[in-house]
Amino acid sequence: MRIGIVCYASVGGSGIIATELGKMLAARGHDVHILSSDTPFRLGEYQPGLTFHRVETPSYPLFREPQYLLSLATKIVQVARNERLDVVHAHYAVPHATAAYLARQILASTDSSRLPVVITTLHGTDITLLGNDRSYSETVAFSIEQSDGVTAVSESLKADTIRELAPKKDIRVIPNFLDCAAHRRVDAGPVRDRLIGDPAAKVLIHVSNFRPVKRVTAVVKVFERVCRQAPAHLLMVGGGPDLDKATRLVGELGLADRVHFLGEQDQVLPLLSISDVFLLPSAQESFGLAALEAMACKVPVVASRVGGLPEVIEHGRDGFLYAPDDLEGMAQSAVALLTDRGLNQRIGDAARQTVKAKFCGENIVPRYEAYYEETLARSRPSAGVR
Repeated sequence: MRIGIVCYASVGGSGIIATELGKMLAARGHDVHILSSDTPFRLGEYQPGLTFHRVETPSYPLFREPQYLLSLATKIVQVARNERLDVVHAHYAVPHATAAYLARQILASTDSSRLPVVITTLHGTDITLLGNDRSYSETVAFSIEQSDGVTAVSESLKADTIRELAPKKDIRVIPNFLDCAAHRRVDAGPVRDRLIGDPAAKVLIHVSNFRPVKRVTAVVKVFERVCRQAPAHLLMVGGGPDLDKATRLVGELGLADRVHFLGEQDQVLPLLSISDVFLLPSAQESFGLAALEAMACKVPVVASRVGGLPEVIEHGRDGFLYAPDDLEGMAQSAVALLTDRGLNQRIGDAARQTVKAKFCGENIVPRYEAYYEETLARSRPSAGVR
């Protein structure tokens, strides 16, 4: 198949999954074209069958708001026409599925005999934030309805979408995934020596885009409770709007020598591999890809019981889940994991097994392929699929 994937390039689960999906589809013999405003975060080195198309957005002071949407729609038209795409896979309803709908209308005006099908994957923010914002909700709902196929990354997100938007369109749940061969614990002793120094200290880690929903100040508050009972360091990986709040709180609590702000990092495996506990006290997680990456590296996750996280983590078996405001409960589980080596190993091993059993790309990517083929067959009953 000839597949166009539209995604954000910035750090975040949707862009990472879209890019990894493109790479795995290309490895499986498909002709894949990724469209984004910048080089995707995890694109990596050249791979046969995988092409990146940059969406150039001109700057006109009196014509600001629709520029990216219109530029993206035009780029989809160009790539779909030149590469004869079978599928345009939009990751996020707004603006990507909206742009794909507009692009297909433009293509239909010149040649309606062979239009690509549009598949939209919902990742969370497009529903949990934009979907219930009256400024966007009708556009989000319309973009979903006009898609030929719709997927969601968790049952929780599917339920949220139905509750917020009541779409008539059927939604297929296809969970996020990892390349399990690549995502594993690695030897990162020199990294630990440089960052931590003290061989006896335990290491906690948080990885996110530092948006308010991630509650990075709650991460710091949990860590402060942990430090009362166990010598530990905290790695804060990422950047975003709440970085300054977290930095100030660390200073106020006198933790500056124990908390390491590392900024955005393309390669997180070495950092996960020196960590003993992953903290994720989010207000909402439609899936929790960062938690899955930690689990793949045998790092026990202590997180909020929200959204799709209970579909990934079973409390007490391969991680620990608490109400978002139960910071004391999170801290106590973290302390137990830091002080009981056997518990840490048991939970970490179980976490890795969960990832291998349910969330490896080799099992999930064929589900996308099958959904593409099913949608194409429904939309082009006599054309067949190449």
